[in-house]
Formats: sequence, structure tokens, C-alpha cells
Amino acid sequence: MARKRKFTTFSLSFLDIMSCGFGAVALIFLIIKHDIDRQQLENPTELSAEVNMLNEDIQAAKDLRVRARNILSDIDQQLLQAQGLARQINEDIRATRTRLADLGTADENTLDQLKKEIQSLQQRKQELEEENEKGNDLREITGQGNRQYLTGLKLGGQRIVILLDASASMLDETLVNIIRRRNMSPEQQRAAAKWQRAVATVEWLVAKFPVNSQYQIYTFNTDVNALLPNTKNQWLAVSNRRQLQEALDSLGNVTPSKGTSLIKAFSSLGEFPQLPDNVFLITDGLPTQGKSAPRSKTIDGNGRMRLYNQAVGALPRGIPINVILAPMEGDTLAAAAYWQLAQRSKGSFMSPSKDWP
Repeated sequence: MARKRKFTTFSLSFLDIMSCGFGAVALIFLIIKHDIDRQQLENPTELSAEVNMLNEDIQAAKDLRVRARNILSDIDQQLLQAQGLARQINEDIRATRTRLADLGTADENTLDQLKKEIQSLQQRKQELEEENEKGNDLREITGQGNRQYLTGLKLGGQRIVILLDASASMLDETLVNIIRRRNMSPEQQRAAAKWQRAVATVEWLVAKFPVNSQYQIYTFNTDVNALLPNTKNQWLAVSNRRQLQEALDSLGNVTPSKGTSLIKAFSSLGEFPQLPDNVFLITDGLPTQGKSAPRSKTIDGNGRMRLYNQAVGALPRGIPINVILAPMEGDTLAAAAYWQLAQRSKGSFMSPSKDWP
């Protein structure tokens, strides 16, 4: 009987070892490959996200292509417009050259006529400039020489107001003569020398209005009235000379009467749609009445000063007040008060002689 061989670890053949090693490698490969497939199956969202990103990139590329096509279309349209404009410019150039050629071949009579028209226009322009510098000058105010340089008044402005005191005190310089003239006829009252000087002062100021300015003329006593009816609180154009002449003509029908309410006159300045930038106040003394009629028929100097201060308080700020003070017996505080008003408002003050303007 054959002897039974004993099995030992060293009795394995080389082929057996290689087979075992190959099997182990195959097993490991299968394990690794299976894990990769499982990971791919377990993470489908990552793949869908990538697909979405690719789709977005594709859509963005399409949008860019559409935008590029639109831009290209706009450029083509602009190019067409530029070409059309270039053609029009060329046509204008040719037409201009044609006109220049026609002018070059024009006869001497045509050229002389054009020169005469140019000279006429230049002369008219010079006349308008001189008229603008000189002012309106509806009436020639001569008197004894040129007195404008003596006044010191700040003439001019774009919106000018003249406040003319039309109270009974404008009839004369003394109280006795004022009382005497109050009993005369309206024609005799209007012919009073003091009132006629006030009217002449208004006419002189109006003659110096700038042509391109606006104006308003008020008379005031216990009330305030515009010279032209239905024009209160309205600006009138100096260039409308017919209307301005009507206002001056209506001044000849005003008869001085009643007391003096300066506060009503100053308050009326704030009722314009645009405030005046120059005011001329023609008066002869301090006010004798406030907003309402006084209880007493007489008033002393201190009382008139109180009424004056009330009136100044109602004056809108920033308006130059140019005061032309006529003489009046017994009103010693008026000159100093009105001088201070002119200084504070950056206006001017004057007390003219009897032969002015």
C-alpha cells in the first residue's frame, strides 16, 4: 500500500499560489467597481445640477446672440440715418454755393439796396438803444436847466410805484391857507401851487421810467386809489404809452382832500403779485390817521409820530423808499423821520425847492 502523503504549507505549488492571488485581485476589483456604481446611483442630483447649469449657459448664449443681433440692427439703422444726413448736408452745401454764386453775380443795384437796408437797421437799433437809456420821456421836462443831477434820486427799476399824497395838506404850506383853500372850488384847489408842484414831480418821475419796466401810480389820503380805475394791485407796462398818458391825464382830475393814512399806502405795496423794487413817496409830512378814522379831530406831533411808526412797521422789507418831502408848516419831525426811512431802506431823501422840477 502506498504511503499517504502529509499536507504541509510548503507543499503548495506555484500555480496554486498564482490562482489564489488572481482571485483576490478579481474580488477586490469587483468590490471597487460596485462601490463606484453605487455612488453614481446614490448622487443623481449632482448630475441634474450640472445639466441645469449647462442649460443655463446655453440659454445665456442664445440671449447674447439675440442681443448682438439687435445691436447690429440698431447700428445698421444709425448708419442709414447718418448716410441720409450726409446727403442732406451735401445738398445744403450745394444750395449754399448756388446762392453764393447768385449773390456774386448780382448787379450793383441789388447790393446798394442791401447796404441801405443794413444802414437803416443799424440806425434804428441805435435809436432804440438811446431811447432805452434815456427813458420814456413822454413829456419834455426842461425847467431852468437840467436838474436831474441835483436830485440824488435813485431812478430806475423794473417795478416802480409812485405814492402821491393827495390829502388836504397838499393844498398849501401854511395851515391858514390850507383851511382857506378847502372852502374854494375843486378847480381852484387843483390849481394850488403846492399841488401843481406835486403833479409836476410825478410827471418828471414818469418821464425817467425805463422803457422795459412796469409801474403803478397811487394817490392816497384816507384811502388808496390807482390813477387808472380797476388797475389796483396790477403792474402796468411803461411801453404802453397810451395807457401811461391816460394815467397822467387822470391826475389832473384829482383834488386833494381829507387826512393822511400812510399805513394804508405802505400796506398796499405788499398786495402786488410781485413786490416793487423802487418806490417814490411824495408827501409833505407825517400821517394824521391810521387804519381807521381818529376819534378826535386834532392830533399833536407825538401822535403823528406814533402813526408814522405804525406805517413803517407795515412796510414790506427790502423795498427802497425814495422820499420827496414838500414843505409844511409846523411839522418839524417829518424831515428827520423820512430821512431815516430813506437811509434804512437804501433809498434817497430830498426836499426840493419851489421851482423844482
